[in-house]
Amino acid sequence: MSESLGAAEVLEMVRAFQPACVIAAAAELDLFTALGGESLSAQALAARIDADVRGTTILLDALAALDLLVKDGACYRVPPAVAELLSEHAPNPVLPGVRHLANCMRHWTDLARVVRTGRPGDRVPSIRGQAADCEAFIGAMNNFTQSVAPRVIEKLIGLKFSRMLDVGGASGTWTEAFLLAVPEATAVLFDLPDVIALARQRLARAGLADRVTLVAGDYNCDELPGGADFAWLSAIAHQNSRQQNRSLYGRIHAALTPGGALVIRDVVMAPSRVTPRAGALFAVNMLVNTEGGGTFTLSEYSEDLAAAGFGRIELLHQDDAMNSLIRAVKT
Repeated sequence: MSESLGAAEVLEMVRAFQPACVIAAAAELDLFTALGGESLSAQALAARIDADVRGTTILLDALAALDLLVKDGACYRVPPAVAELLSEHAPNPVLPGVRHLANCMRHWTDLARVVRTGRPGDRVPSIRGQAADCEAFIGAMNNFTQSVAPRVIEKLIGLKFSRMLDVGGASGTWTEAFLLAVPEATAVLFDLPDVIALARQRLARAGLADRVTLVAGDYNCDELPGGADFAWLSAIAHQNSRQQNRSLYGRIHAALTPGGALVIRDVVMAPSRVTPRAGALFAVNMLVNTEGGGTFTLSEYSEDLAAAGFGRIELLHQDDAMNSLIRAVKT
């Protein structure tokens, strides 16, 4: 493949940032929500979102060129299908995911400096502010997993548990999916205090509040709630260094009942670390966003789980991206 790669293909790969930046800017300005069901001029919309008229006009034209807006004369409107995806008022928009990816993109632009220094760049909040960025991250985790959760759980053939511990469970997407799959079970969701507030709202809407105990804390340093026979660690390991993961696995091991199982959902790299391709690129995301995170091989997971006291470690499912599954048992 690389032998036939030409200048045009390389430049096209680099130029791919342009549509992403346009969509990200519109999401951060909440432009699609501001337009709503109306048809507005650039000047009227600029006043509504408190933005420069020239900048707004150029952004609106770019969005129309990408078929994300319709331009009628001097006015712009949002097609219904786009509003369903990118408006705050939609039932299940991907807007949080877009905003989170916009935050990631800012860090990626400093990749050369990060490689030279070995340290992630400074975290600069978006124009929406740090609290809104945190909420976008939690919403993005739901965007990325809600549709795949039932299919991933199906890979855990014969799954049975009485009490689940969802470590870093965010707003409860996985807790909800597991409790729907195992109706007789209960769960404990453990995450930071601000996140617990979002989980409380979500699980109440799902009618699961009476089956879930919400516990606030920091999984990187705090003792985890005990008494669970199944622990779920979804898309957490890649944020940590291997040493941090060994410590976390040890706390999960202590929290589980004898014979309890831990299942890790994450990227699992081939020994070469070149495949899966999505995993190699995601390692870059961790390089620019964390102090020691990355993507790991099955051998590395196994060594770290064994060091924490786990046995019967096996790869249950290999995925091209984030949905590989590793199970380990407290022996």
